[in-house]
Formats: sequence, C-alpha cells, structure tokens
Amino acid sequence: MAFIRLSSLDDVPAALRGAYVAIGNFDGFHRGHQSILAALKTEAARAKAPAVLLTFEPHPRDVFAPSPFMFRLTDGDAKARLAEALGLDGIVILPFDRAFSQIEAEDFVSRFLVDAMNVAGVIVGSDFHFGRGRRGTPTFLKAAGEAAGFAVQTLDLMDEGDEPISSSRIRAALSEGAVTAANRLLGYHWFFDGCVVRGDQRGRELGYPTANTMTPNGFQLAQGVYAVRARLGNRLFGGVAAYGKPMFDNQRPPFETHLFDFDEDIYGQTITVALVGHIRGQEVFSGLDELIAAMDRDSGKARTLLTQATPLSPLDEQLGFVG
Repeated sequence: MAFIRLSSLDDVPAALRGAYVAIGNFDGFHRGHQSILAALKTEAARAKAPAVLLTFEPHPRDVFAPSPFMFRLTDGDAKARLAEALGLDGIVILPFDRAFSQIEAEDFVSRFLVDAMNVAGVIVGSDFHFGRGRRGTPTFLKAAGEAAGFAVQTLDLMDEGDEPISSSRIRAALSEGAVTAANRLLGYHWFFDGCVVRGDQRGRELGYPTANTMTPNGFQLAQGVYAVRARLGNRLFGGVAAYGKPMFDNQRPPFETHLFDFDEDIYGQTITVALVGHIRGQEVFSGLDELIAAMDRDSGKARTLLTQATPLSPLDEQLGFVG
C-alpha cells in the first residue's frame, strides 16, 4: 500500500480505517519515539491492520507563545518523511490551534479515534496528554478504549545514561554543537530543509561558493562549522557548512553549505542538509588569508568525517544520508 498523508480526519480513506494508531507530537522522531512506532508496527501486523501516526502541527507550545520560539527538530514534512521511511502506512498531521486545544478529551476520542478512524488500537508514551486542560491521560485513554472497544498500550520512556531520551535533550545537544550526541539519541543524522537564496557572494569570492538557506524561527543550532551531506532532488553531495558570520554581519545568519565537486545555479530550489559532524565553533580571523586557510582545513576535516561516517540505524540507511 502506498504511504498516505492526511491533514484532516474529515474523510479518512478505507485503507486507514481500523488502524493501529500512535498519537503524539513526535518532534525529532528520536529513538524513544521509534520504540513506540516499532511496537505500533508489531501490533498492527498482528491484527493485520494499518499502522498510522497521528500528530499535530504546529507544536502546541508555539501556539500559546507570543511568537514561535521552539527549536523544532522535525516539521510536518520531516515527520512524514520519517514515518514513511520507518514503514508506516500513513500519517495524519492535524492542524493545532487554540480552538483545537479546547476539545474535550472525550470528544477527541469519539470524534477522531472512533468515528473518523474506527481505530483497532492506540499506542502512546507514558507522558502523553491530550484534550482541554490536558485531561486526557494514558489512564483516561485506556478506560475510554475499553468502553469504545479498542486496545490501548502505554510505553515507558526510553533511557540512555541516567536520563530519558527526549526532544529537549537533543535540542540542548544541538545548541551546544554536540552533533554526535544528538545523532546518537536520534538514531539518524539530523536533517532540515531550506530554500536556496542569494547571499552576499562572499563565499564565491573566497573560492568556496555556498548554497545559502534561511533558518526558521527558533533555530538554535550552535554557530560553527559542520561536515554535512545535502540532498538535491535524487542527488546526494558531501559538503562543509558554516552557520554564523563572526567576521561579517551576523544578524540571523543563513546556513551556508559548500557542496563538494558541485557548480550549478540552484537558487530557489530546496535542499535537505544532514549534519554528520561538528568541526569547530565560529572564530574571528585576522584577515581573509587566515580565513581561507581555515576554510581549507575545514574542508579537509569534513571530507575525512564524511568518509568515516556510517549509518546509525536502518532508518538512517533508509533516509539515505550516509552510505
């Protein structure tokens, strides 16, 4: 069955009715999330039912903030890409706003899970809450499932070290430039999309033309230099990227990716950049010659890191950012 993406539950196709459903925000699709989705696939296969993710966009915290502020790990498009790569049958991305937040937990169950989807079962994490006032707890959901005739399974958080794997923990790692730690918790190389825009052409003048992409609001990746892989359509390139310009204008800097062995005009096109490794933080150099020498060293280190990079999981292989 082809993967199905829905943005409402007004007219659920027959192929997704009677599904086993995992519910949550799933920002990051980290290894803890993946354990929930693995259980979802197991239960769905046992029941010969579709496996579907039900999630929400934007993040509820952004809805109630004065302006978007969260460092998002995966937007709706990335969630759909990851869900398909994990082998789910579909994803439902419901628009979240203040009106949606006021839906009573009982109504959420009856309208969405029973009437719209006729779910066979639901799987959630132990920290999952839903409905007005967050009244929909896992305990509430289990009782509602017993009354409505669908199974409910609650899974504990996955730990690594002395603390749970969490989206906030991964955000903190990326904000410190700890790419290896973040990728380990994710189970794949973190990626994001961006439309290539015109920059100041300074990289081209220095011998390092870059594909510049503007970062979304809330982007809190540590400024510095990174080894990356970038996907442009069906093509994959290695590269070295810089975020932040300490020697020049540094107001909301673009993410600048120099693609190795590449010379094409791609303005207006979307590229997907995956972080493979952190090379260094941002530095201020005494002049352009010193800056160019540093860029030469960075490129050499990036090529080495890319050569050494291996898939972190089958999901990482499915995404295709490392060989």
